Amino acid sequence: MSHTVTILVVDDEPAIRRLLHSSLARANYRIVEAGSARETLASIHIDKPEVVLLDLGLPDRDGLELIPIIKGAGTAVIVISARDATEQKVAALDLGADDYVSKPFDSEEVLARIRATLRHRLASETGVPVVRIGDVEIDLPARQVRKGGDEVHLTPKEYAFVAELAKTAGRVVTHAQLLRSVWGPGHDSDVEYLRVAARGIRRKLELDPAQPRLLRNEPGVGYRLHMPS
Repeated sequence: MSHTVTILVVDDEPAIRRLLHSSLARANYRIVEAGSARETLASIHIDKPEVVLLDLGLPDRDGLELIPIIKGAGTAVIVISARDATEQKVAALDLGADDYVSKPFDSEEVLARIRATLRHRLASETGVPVVRIGDVEIDLPARQVRKGGDEVHLTPKEYAFVAELAKTAGRVVTHAQLLRSVWGPGHDSDVEYLRVAARGIRRKLELDPAQPRLLRNEPGVGYRLHMPS
């Protein structure tokens, strides 16, 4: 019998919890709910969910404070919040959130983000060394990228950019995280470096670089490798 994934829905608005509960139930997840930070922390220990859908505006504590605690328990976090300012998204992701969805949200998008997060969790546990997205293969141990079976020559920075995204395929990586990982400390604000690298990567890997389907930009926040559902 296969394991049923448990999702903890955290929101102080019962209507939002009902909406998410309905969508998750149709996707055959086991659902538990919490309306406060206190209930959230209790559920993390009792129900041991694989994924937490976390609202930031909780009555007893700011949701941002919970992200490191939840991640420390080995649980994935997808923030679902009405706080749609770029700095809030970046703060949540830098604290360890796996993804961020703004309210009002599309239920199918939430389900897609959950699937991407679970795929990454499984890949991390099994040590999958090759990421495949359509006809593109990113072979991390061999440090190679192939398209349609043919090796694609990327510059060292372009490869490091793609490899960093491949480690968390389907999830957004912030500009600052990418710049620190690829260019090193002291380059946190050199976003133009990322734009140049992204243009080169899209030219080499995308069917239509002007309408990228693989390398997606999250304006003001970061980049992600898009994993089709």
